[in-house]
Amino acid sequence: MRVIHQMRPTARMADGADEWSCPTCGRRIVLRRPPDPGITVLDAGDESAVHIGITEPTAAERAAAEAAERYGLGPVQEIPRPPARAPREAPEGEGGAGREPAAIDARDRAWLAEIGIDWEGGAAA
Repeated sequence: MRVIHQMRPTARMADGADEWSCPTCGRRIVLRRPPDPGITVLDAGDESAVHIGITEPTAAERAAAEAAERYGLGPVQEIPRPPARAPREAPEGEGGAGREPAAIDARDRAWLAEIGIDWEGGAAA
């Protein structure tokens, strides 16, 4: 089983590259971003360990998490979406005025019901 160490950003170099270091084994690297990406190993540390990069949440991310907790909201969840389809044409009135929206078909209604929206009963807010 491989050992996993967590590297954290520790400095920003004058050229904009980021220095990362591992507090467990002392590995230090410099990562350059595009347009000239690259990596330079400053101290090898434990070369048999798998190193992953961990960043701390920003102040805005921490504030959003605190607000969500305060109001009883959980983490953002991904709502399943149906596969993309070509848009349907809405019927046109005279000169395009008075257009009616396209009718919701059975597949759309089934998907809405699956994610908890009762289209016919008006339960959706």
